[in-house]
Amino acid sequence: MPALPDSFFDRDAQTLAKALLGKVIRHRHGDLWLAARIIETEAYYLSDKGSHASLGYTEKRKALFLDGGHIYMYYARGGDSLNFSAHGPGNAVLIKSAYPWQDTLSGPDSLAQMQLNNPDASGNIRPQERLCAGQTLLCRALGLKVPHWDAQRFDAERLYVEDCGNAVPRVIQAARLGIPHGRDEHLPYRFVDAGYARFCTRNPLRRGQVEGRDFFILEQGS
Repeated sequence: MPALPDSFFDRDAQTLAKALLGKVIRHRHGDLWLAARIIETEAYYLSDKGSHASLGYTEKRKALFLDGGHIYMYYARGGDSLNFSAHGPGNAVLIKSAYPWQDTLSGPDSLAQMQLNNPDASGNIRPQERLCAGQTLLCRALGLKVPHWDAQRFDAERLYVEDCGNAVPRVIQAARLGIPHGRDEHLPYRFVDAGYARFCTRNPLRRGQVEGRDFFILEQGS
């Protein structure tokens, strides 16, 4: 299957954040293709106080100001985080979490390598459902590092995003996670594949959450 073209990413950040759900990230590790299905994203805008771009242009943040389809990586919570630039300077999507993906290209050996890349705190094999359940866990499992990919384009021989035909009939929309108080933390720019909600960073459907107040359900295409 061909990699998604740069034009796929050249759209509004929220639109892109929803469109990326169900897509598969593939990263080459030696002879293996490590892969994960995107299940959670967050949209960011230049005008949004929660975004890195709102702090202004720097050489480190330049990927955020480039055309859609550039890779922006940074360190967060002691690990690497993966973002894709969207349409318009300063706009981007953070890949918040994913779920290990297996097919004929990325089989059991690829999953085993991802588990070796990302053991738990005790050095034990991390359960498959928790392997990519967070932005830094995802990058660790896939072997993605800031020095290798920040401000780069996708490369069909090393790193790309693919449409494997995964349907995402329902999307959960909610406020983003980890945004400091007073930095537009209320904006509902987080999107979760409803079928994988229990495997994302924080389940938006957990007990105590109320639809219409804490989250919204979007039908595919909304």
